[in-house]
Amino acid sequence: MNDFKTVVMTPQIYRYVREQAGQPSAVQEKLIARTLELGDSAEMQIPHEQAVLLSLLVKLTGAQTVVEVGTYTGYSTLAFAQALPPSGKVITCDVSPEWTRIAEEAWQAAGVRDRIELRLGPAGQTIAELPEEPTIDLVFLDADKVGYVHYWDLLVPRVRQGGLLLADNTLYYGEAAGEQPEGNAAAIDAFNRFVLADPRVESVLVPMADGLTFARKL
Repeated sequence: MNDFKTVVMTPQIYRYVREQAGQPSAVQEKLIARTLELGDSAEMQIPHEQAVLLSLLVKLTGAQTVVEVGTYTGYSTLAFAQALPPSGKVITCDVSPEWTRIAEEAWQAAGVRDRIELRLGPAGQTIAELPEEPTIDLVFLDADKVGYVHYWDLLVPRVRQGGLLLADNTLYYGEAAGEQPEGNAAAIDAFNRFVLADPRVESVLVPMADGLTFARKL
């Protein structure tokens, strides 16, 4: 199969791509810096250009209700909330009071705290407690990889027809594409196969950042 359209992402090309996303706001810059202070876990924060894409997707879909599984320090949550109309809502869930306190400070500083409903606790339980009616416009899945299939199965029936589901880290450092992936990479590979075979959606995996899957509810 020819792949002459595929560009290998060098540092120079990545800097160029990043520039096209524009500069982070003062609040975003502060949140990036604060997250970096956490050390190794900072790699869980999505890159700025992905946050810009998430904001665009909210506007393109006219989303009013967004459900995010995995908050971390709230960079993606902030992107969603800033793109929503004042009447919109992001329901985001995580298990870490420490990380989400950092997130709440940023949301407050950006003036969008009232658009965000933070729920602390196991993601599966949080999702199961959501209304069963298909009222969700957009989903962003970015939590523990072994739970992806379970979370997806709970969320798809709750998404409206034509709604959008996004799953992050679906390349998992490229390891999901290996001959015999292990650990989280194996869980992601299993998830990717599950989504591809899911008759409830049409989907595509885009090689952005660590891999981002887009799916439309049929």
